[in-house]
Amino acid sequence: MDTAAIDVAKLELMKDNEAFRDMVVRHQEYEQRLTELADLHYPTEDEQMEEHLLKKKKLALKDEIYAMMEQYDRAH
Repeated sequence: MDTAAIDVAKLELMKDNEAFRDMVVRHQEYEQRLTELADLHYPTEDEQMEEHLLKKKKLALKDEIYAMMEQYDRAH
């Protein structure tokens, strides 16, 4: 899928698909929290574990988002 198709699919899904919007928002929230954790000079073990888990969740969510965009692109 090229960049233009990605942009179109994302815009249309953001407009019409609540589940997609929720996933994008959650992805952004994970990114924000990861940025906060990365800014810590001496993270605790719990914070390090949280960062590790958030990275996995964020990547899985990204895969779901792109799968939905590819499915949209194939259908249109």
